[in-house]
Amino acid sequence: MTGPVVAVLDYGSGNLHSATRALAAAGAEVALTSDAAACLAADGLVVPGVGAFAACMAGLAAVDGPRIITERLAAGRPVLGICVGHQVMFDRGVEHGVDAAGVGVLPGVVERLASARLPHMGWNTVEPPASSVLFAGVERERFYFVHSYGVRTGPAVPGEPGQIVPVETWTTHDGDRFVAAIEAGALSTTQFHPEKSGPAGARLLRSWLATL
Repeated sequence: MTGPVVAVLDYGSGNLHSATRALAAAGAEVALTSDAAACLAADGLVVPGVGAFAACMAGLAAVDGPRIITERLAAGRPVLGICVGHQVMFDRGVEHGVDAAGVGVLPGVVERLASARLPHMGWNTVEPPASSVLFAGVERERFYFVHSYGVRTGPAVPGEPGQIVPVETWTTHDGDRFVAAIEAGALSTTQFHPEKSGPAGARLLRSWLATL
């Protein structure tokens, strides 16, 4: 029996192959591709990301990524964003003085963390609510982060009448609290790298694959 087909969106981001390997190990049939038709047809789409917000948005735009993401979500088709792939789902990112528009499927602004110790690099616990599907069974585990920017104001995604109320998972680094993950209907995102988070990250990826 084969697993779900997952397209990893290839737009030049740096962690494409580690994400591809981790998804395959978790049981998915993985295609690393920038082909819009393949990305729209897959059971799940993963949007990874490493580097600056504006650069990742430029890379996404070059392969029609924003349209692919919004079309999938409008149709209720699952999307998983990882690290900067999580950040670009929000309205805007402000980094190195550059204010860049994001995909805009989540309201919020990505900004520099207030911690004196940056980047936030290493293992950290998270604070998922009881309703989280992604973190079922790994609520108390540590996940691997490497970043200096995040969504710090809350609630990050306010609920409105008729809209899905997102499930927000938070974490704290050096006294600064920010969004670690979002689950909002067909959209899931993590600021940390599940593909670099050992058994806990593998369990989280399997939980996401089980929703496809």
